[in-house]
Amino acid sequence: MNFQYPNGHLPLYKEKQKRQPKTLTPSFANRGMRFEESINASNEYYLNHQLAVIHKKPTPVQIVKVDYPKRSAAVIKEAYFREASTTDYNGVYQGYYLDFEAKETKNKTSFPFKNFHLHQIEHMKNCLKQNGICFVLLWFSTLERCFFVDSQMIIYHWEKQETGKKSLSLKKIEEIGIEIKLGIAPRVPYLKAVDSHIKQKGAQQENE
Repeated sequence: MNFQYPNGHLPLYKEKQKRQPKTLTPSFANRGMRFEESINASNEYYLNHQLAVIHKKPTPVQIVKVDYPKRSAAVIKEAYFREASTTDYNGVYQGYYLDFEAKETKNKTSFPFKNFHLHQIEHMKNCLKQNGICFVLLWFSTLERCFFVDSQMIIYHWEKQETGKKSLSLKKIEEIGIEIKLGIAPRVPYLKAVDSHIKQKGAQQENE
């Protein structure tokens, strides 16, 4: 049976249903947050829940010139980096030392090695020599995909770029990395990937 309405249209509540947006999966774009800010928020969540103590390393800066336009305000006019920075984050998780770098790209098919610097590679090597858990969080902003990649794999492929490719393909990252699905609390649940990495590492040691 067909019902006719005075204005020839469907009831208002059905029109509203049509206009309602679909539920979106969690993303940094929806929250208006950058990748680094989301990692910082995740670290705060881990700290508040006594799961891990991870902090962003301060950047060593030497201030050269400061202006005081107001007594209550100071403006830095000139400064420079005192030394090359290492990686972005470090801390402790269940007795393990964690040290990692966060990198971002808009590229859809690969991650350029130009995003890494020699001093960062050397720092990751030194951390691995001390049996630390060292890794990189790779964020493909256009695809909204995040990966945990062991620093050993980053170092291996980075050193091959002289005779090989200048980037790490997304296909290869999917093969060697652990994809991290975005969440709400924490926003970047990278400790799940750390747990998987520890299990994989333990299994490899047992088979050796």
